[in-house]
Amino acid sequence: MTDYPHLLAPLDLGFTVLKNRVLMGSMHTGLEETKDWARVAGFYAERAEGGVGLMVTGGMAPNREGGVFPGAAGLFTPDDIANHRIVTDRVHDAGGKIAMQILHAGRYAYSPDCVAPSAIKSPISPFPPKELDEDGIEKQIADIVTAAARAREAGYDGVEVMGSEGYFLNQFLVAHTNRREDRWGGSLESRQRLPVEVVRRVREAVGPDFIVIYRLSMIDLVPQGQTWEEVVALARKIEAAGATILNTGIGWHEARIPTIATSVPRRAFAWVTRKLMGQVGIPVVTSNRINTPEVAEEVLAEGCADMVSMARPFLADSQFVRKAMEGRAADIAPCIACNQACLDHTFGGRISTCLVNPRACHETELRYDPAETPRHIAVVGAGAAGATVAMTAAERGHRVTLWDRAQEVGGQLNMAKRIPGKEEFIGLVDWMTRMVDHERIELRLGAEPSVEDLKAADAVVIATGVLPRDPGIEGQDLPHVVDYVDVLQRRAPVGRRVVVVGAGGVGFDTADFLTHGEGPSTTEDLPAWLREWGVADPEAHRGGLDPQGPRPEPSAREITLLQRKPEKMGKRLGKTTGWIHRAGLQMKGVKMVPGVNYERITPGGLEISFGASRERPTLIEADTVVLCAGQVSERSLADALEAEGVACHVIGGADVAAELDAKRAIDQGARLAARL
Repeated sequence: MTDYPHLLAPLDLGFTVLKNRVLMGSMHTGLEETKDWARVAGFYAERAEGGVGLMVTGGMAPNREGGVFPGAAGLFTPDDIANHRIVTDRVHDAGGKIAMQILHAGRYAYSPDCVAPSAIKSPISPFPPKELDEDGIEKQIADIVTAAARAREAGYDGVEVMGSEGYFLNQFLVAHTNRREDRWGGSLESRQRLPVEVVRRVREAVGPDFIVIYRLSMIDLVPQGQTWEEVVALARKIEAAGATILNTGIGWHEARIPTIATSVPRRAFAWVTRKLMGQVGIPVVTSNRINTPEVAEEVLAEGCADMVSMARPFLADSQFVRKAMEGRAADIAPCIACNQACLDHTFGGRISTCLVNPRACHETELRYDPAETPRHIAVVGAGAAGATVAMTAAERGHRVTLWDRAQEVGGQLNMAKRIPGKEEFIGLVDWMTRMVDHERIELRLGAEPSVEDLKAADAVVIATGVLPRDPGIEGQDLPHVVDYVDVLQRRAPVGRRVVVVGAGGVGFDTADFLTHGEGPSTTEDLPAWLREWGVADPEAHRGGLDPQGPRPEPSAREITLLQRKPEKMGKRLGKTTGWIHRAGLQMKGVKMVPGVNYERITPGGLEISFGASRERPTLIEADTVVLCAGQVSERSLADALEAEGVACHVIGGADVAAELDAKRAIDQGARLAARL
């Protein structure tokens, strides 16, 4: 008997059977571009061993002009086919099935050679596309079909044709990007001709016993997007053209609505996929912000879909399905949808990995092999870095003593989890707490070791974190001045008018925290979140956009967010999430002022000026001034050890205090534990 009867049920596709209803969705990791095929194979094989029913690769370009960026991987030569065969053989040896995604970027391609239905520049790419003529369209079709045939030759079990997220095929579907008046544009039938023709010819090329997934944009979330009637009509045509499975795509990349960030409620768009159930006769897959077996089981049991697509959860834990099967769901490392090491890396041209699991995409070089000689490791600090060292060292066979002056595991993560929209950090702290409850770990909370306590250990790791930086502002000792720690831990009262000093990640989080009242955040209230961002039923409004626009709840306070640097506010936030934080505060009416000097704090507020000449002196009236002026490393214990000649490893915030970087802290902890 299983806790997840729907999720773990097989799915019969007629010519083949998937062993469960779990699709590992496509993620562009950058691995294929490394040309290290053993590394690529290692990544996919480990997830096949973890029990996933079907995997989809990152997007493979059908031709040079269709690549997301210059040099994007694809199946262009016999050598490419042979290299991909290394991957598919490893996956099959591990008992898995794998499909290759064919992704033509269209006007989203980061290349001057990009092409599109019409010469309309994308807001997220610097290059205007070339409008295709009839021969050009035929070439794109032929290249996609060739890619599918080569995928079969390379041993793939299927292909996914990318038709959503605003990529090439999606661009033909709406007047927003298709201004053509020939047989590829204008009427609904003409706009839908290209994706249907692509699927029909792909099916002809690969034969009947090959999985063909079509990624269908179910809700565009852009002006002039598809109506629901158009989505259903296309779905039926795609089925008739020979698709095996319909996968869900949500929103174009240029949409100003978040779709997969941590502040998006879990299963936020399963209701959209549910509307298609019964409209077609082939399996339908739902996706976006499904990150636990419980949530996946719920959406299937409720009839929202026939399968569930999860992508980043398989970066966080390659053994996701196996642990669910074995009744160990609490041991699954949680995807917190932070984007910091996956999408931010992808859009920054770096290899993707995972904040929670630094081994993701580094399986062949970051290994947790059993220790040849088990040792006693003393770790001071049970935050992100220290807990990672402890759990990883224990996994390798070492004996660990883990100290923390606090009464709980998690360190700074315990403040992050209090931020509205960051509730996923609660699960991360819970998981870390569970993982350090290990037979080889002695956990000492509410305790601080002395130098003498640590001398007996074979290795000492200092992960004591950070302290708030003293900004040295005149008047900061006044009673209405508090730091972010007091605010986030609700240890200090905060008035109606607030000035937040410092606009790094902590400053933005603190401002967001203060805009909310006492109730749950919209991340835990889907109808409220949909209103906040202006998402509507696509059956009622074209593209799923509410004609009234975003309707957030008013801020609980009047907030002014300040920074010293004369640059765009939030410039240094996450590449793919910074805009969400800025937009969220703007919708709440938060005033954001860069390039200021902090002159002095008075009983009435904060006096500021601008520029090197300190011009335009201004008093910002405030009942409370909150200091978020950065952090400094807490190295006192490390310094004491070094003074006594005791060697130690210093990691996490104790090593580098620049912002609160859990990604760096966890990576440092994992890599240190792997070599101890």
